[in-house]
Amino acid sequence: MRQIRVFETISLDGFFTDDKNDMSWAHKHDDEWTTFSSSNASGEAELLFGRITYEMMAAFWPSPQAAQMLPEVAKGMNRMKKYAVSRTLKDVSWQGTTILKGDLVSEAKRLKQQSGPDLLILGSGSIVSQLADARLVDEYQIVLSPIVLGHGRTLFETVKGKQPLALHSTRQFKNGNVVLSYVPFSKT
Repeated sequence: MRQIRVFETISLDGFFTDDKNDMSWAHKHDDEWTTFSSSNASGEAELLFGRITYEMMAAFWPSPQAAQMLPEVAKGMNRMKKYAVSRTLKDVSWQGTTILKGDLVSEAKRLKQQSGPDLLILGSGSIVSQLADARLVDEYQIVLSPIVLGHGRTLFETVKGKQPLALHSTRQFKNGNVVLSYVPFSKT
């Protein structure tokens, strides 16, 4: 069975987006971080997005600007198979994308049962929250960014109960980011 992994950047005060849905603060690129991002994008995974994040990603990664700024990341993002969870999207233009129109939890369970690479969620806070609440997330890779936003949205705003997690690994970067990897306590 494949796993669902989350890769999200949060502020020191626990927000993945500010109160205006801006995430530009989370994109601190330097050589070390770009190398790390490129190696992540070259890995085997299929991407799972909510509609809003999908539309944002689809507008950027296939563009010449993305190819120029982050060529290896763009190549990986464009190569990977993608799922966009939406009841309103009619069609998609980003190559390798399938629209999932059914119930998110049911669709995630179905995808987990299929053979193939793990499913990776980037952004898509409401998707993370719903799948976390259903206890379908197998690993959280949280990038802790050294910034305080004051207000914003948390990744877990719809989670109804406590979920103990175990620290799996950490990695610190020169730009101040720290990647913390957690797995549900029951999986340790």
